[in-house]
Amino acid sequence: QVQLVESGGGLVQPGGSLRLSCAAPGSIFSRYVTGWYRQAPGKQRELVADITSGGSTNCADSVKGRFIISRDNAKNTVYLQMNSLKPEDTAVYYCNTRLGVMNFWGKGTLVTVSS
Repeated sequence: QVQLVESGGGLVQPGGSLRLSCAAPGSIFSRYVTGWYRQAPGKQRELVADITSGGSTNCADSVKGRFIISRDNAKNTVYLQMNSLKPEDTAVYYCNTRLGVMNFWGKGTLVTVSS
């Protein structure tokens, strides 16, 4: 079992920024596909952005141009930089890392965008 630990969530005003972090033991992120998902109240969990072992990234259309996923292999950490936040970005954000049948989730961090 791999323990993923998310941090960086909180309350932010519309238009503001937050950076989420996801830490894992060892060099797992350099071998797995890692993504950020979110789940708003009453909605299904959805992919926000992911990054492959080779460093290729993908973002949902709803966050393109505002959110950036990145990885620091030396720190075994994946980040989600969130800019120009909107109230509809409010959700619990989860880190996920997967390779074949191996699939691990963090416990999530709450992001609330409100004035």
